[in-house]
Amino acid sequence: MRPALVSTLALGLAISGCSKSEAPAADTPAKVAAASTTTDSTASDTAAVQPAAMSVREVATPEQSILDLYLQLHQAPELSFKEAKTSSILASELESLGFEVTTGVGQDWVVDKATRDIGEVKPGVGGYGVVGVLRNGNGPTVLIRTDMDALPVPEQTGVPYASTVEAQTWTGVESKVMHACGHDVHMTSWLATARALVAQKSKWKGTLVMIAQPAEEIGLGAEAMLADGLFERFPTPDYNLALHVSADAPSGTVVYSSGYAMANVDSVDIHVKGVGGHGAYPQATRDPILIGAHIVTALQSLVARNVDPLDSAVVTVGSFKAGAKHNIIPDEATLLLTVRSYDDDTRQMLLDGIQRIAKAQAAAFDAPEPEITIESDYTPSTYNDPQTTGRAMKAVSKKLGAEYVTQVKPVMGGEDFSQYGRTDENIPSVLFWVGAVEPSKYAKAKADGMPLPSLHSSLFAPDYARTIQTGSDAMTAAALELFKD
Repeated sequence: MRPALVSTLALGLAISGCSKSEAPAADTPAKVAAASTTTDSTASDTAAVQPAAMSVREVATPEQSILDLYLQLHQAPELSFKEAKTSSILASELESLGFEVTTGVGQDWVVDKATRDIGEVKPGVGGYGVVGVLRNGNGPTVLIRTDMDALPVPEQTGVPYASTVEAQTWTGVESKVMHACGHDVHMTSWLATARALVAQKSKWKGTLVMIAQPAEEIGLGAEAMLADGLFERFPTPDYNLALHVSADAPSGTVVYSSGYAMANVDSVDIHVKGVGGHGAYPQATRDPILIGAHIVTALQSLVARNVDPLDSAVVTVGSFKAGAKHNIIPDEATLLLTVRSYDDDTRQMLLDGIQRIAKAQAAAFDAPEPEITIESDYTPSTYNDPQTTGRAMKAVSKKLGAEYVTQVKPVMGGEDFSQYGRTDENIPSVLFWVGAVEPSKYAKAKADGMPLPSLHSSLFAPDYARTIQTGSDAMTAAALELFKD
């Protein structure tokens, strides 16, 4: 079992994708677990972390080809399991740097998944995972991941390079598309990191594995690549690294969590069954709306009275659908839940408790037992190995300046990068956040209290040049440190 988390409530929830992720704020002090890899953390292990300085860090301008690629990717976003052109571009770039490149990683898994879930494989749907391997003598193997997919969100940023793409999701839904979660920044920073490490081959020894992952937004891409033998067909990493943009931190900065960083994300459907009838004669019915209301209320006891106050969890009912007319008591109601946790035991307790409460409330009203569906494709919590995180972030602090690297509380969003650290190999993994907000806009938002556009917002427009370079500088520094083993 992972070391126990000792923290206050997470900074906030995220909407689905990224994968259901939102990065923490750079100026929020935190109490986080300072757990070792061998002992559980306790309250005495925690320490307040001071916020990063709000001065603007000088950042070099990325190569023009990197900036051009960013604009190209931003204007041509591709949805989950539809990343054909994007993956081809990244594969070609790695080949030009001397990597051994394999494409189509995850293809069989995706075809099987689509066939099982929707009965067919829609045009253009596939497993577009890319793996690049660069061998540079004897030493550790370091894996660096980027994600590639965009979101079914219409862009409203007003920037001259805004996306106007319309496309069909892997399940067949038509939508406008944009990179509303910064994966275009991730990809260009990832490529800039690959270039930097190739240029500095004399400074490190080992094997560099660069992977471009599809379908992070729907939480399935990592699973597809792992199922296709990522750690069997290619060099098994000693370390996994990834970054994500933050929509609530200024560009030029890095924020991170040690230990748990992001949450388990589960989706649960509760189909409440009743006996419908006329609203004037409720005694002849079993009202599913009333039963559902009691379930909603009782579910709040799971976090309030079953979760350790030093742990964190969320049970949110995001949808309650029932009925169609004022004077008709319906036969059924449907509740849609999102369930968030860090510790796996806490996760199981919440899922068991949801089933127990829903069934018991129905029984209390002498109604049929509800149908409860727990989605099997859940996103596991992301755990940043404390020792590896400490090493990597020390190197990043030296590169960027300690005042621009801040430890923060974990969040209740989710990220399927977690999958790479949960295999039998138990590979130490680190995901950190890179500030993406233009500093003057960040300062103004903090001064007047107006919220910044969040990840997944149609208005999210990162300060891309500074963010790409900071991400590349940070990731390169972290990788070089881990290659020292």
